[in-house]
Amino acid sequence: MESSSFLTIDDQAISAGQVVKYLQTSGKLGQFIGDILRQHVIEQEIQSREDITVNSAITEQAIIDFRLQNQLTDPKSFQEWLQNNGTDYTTFHATVTLGFQLEKLKSLITEPKLQEYFIERKIFLDRVIISRIIVDQQELAEELQAQIEEGTSFENLAKEYSLTDDRMVNGMMGPVSRGTLPDILRAVIDIAKPGELVGPIKLEERYGLFRIEQFLPASLEDTQLKQALQNELFEKWLAQKIQKLTVKLQVS
Repeated sequence: MESSSFLTIDDQAISAGQVVKYLQTSGKLGQFIGDILRQHVIEQEIQSREDITVNSAITEQAIIDFRLQNQLTDPKSFQEWLQNNGTDYTTFHATVTLGFQLEKLKSLITEPKLQEYFIERKIFLDRVIISRIIVDQQELAEELQAQIEEGTSFENLAKEYSLTDDRMVNGMMGPVSRGTLPDILRAVIDIAKPGELVGPIKLEERYGLFRIEQFLPASLEDTQLKQALQNELFEKWLAQKIQKLTVKLQVS
């Protein structure tokens, strides 16, 4: 393949081969090629589908909103911004349009699998807020349990006796994924009610008392969660597509 100028630096021509060498030396060639493959798969898929269309008015409105938000309503200022970012209006317009097309593509690819994927991942998406007191003796854990049941403050006992750092915040662990809890603890918590004390439970060489504060079940009604799952599914689909490609690097 004939060597050609890829870009110039201080009037010195840099060939595509030299660019590849620089990327290899810096350890970034793999990422560079990966980005190209990713964009290639996305654009090929968009072009092959008839159900991915974007009304030009939507793109134009998005650009207007962008200019308003970034104080680029003045044509001269906007042109300077385009130049400073190494682009022009045509390319910028195409980039905005591609953004809408990509979202449509994500939706088309992930929607059929989203419910099943959500159910599969739900144990890790569900969270529970719990407080705990962790001690190294079963007898002490049982004594503390009795004191709490008789009315002694859980928070005060956590501060005084618990061996974990969260004793400084009354033993409050904060939201914890159900899927990351030890099986023996999760089994007990799943059938408990908010405000209920469970334990002592032996975890490795220690004993814990746990109070359930609140259950936070995951739902696809949560827009952020739904988008995160869609992104995960899309990346899996994209990785599978890229793995099937035959790639040859040809530079002189």
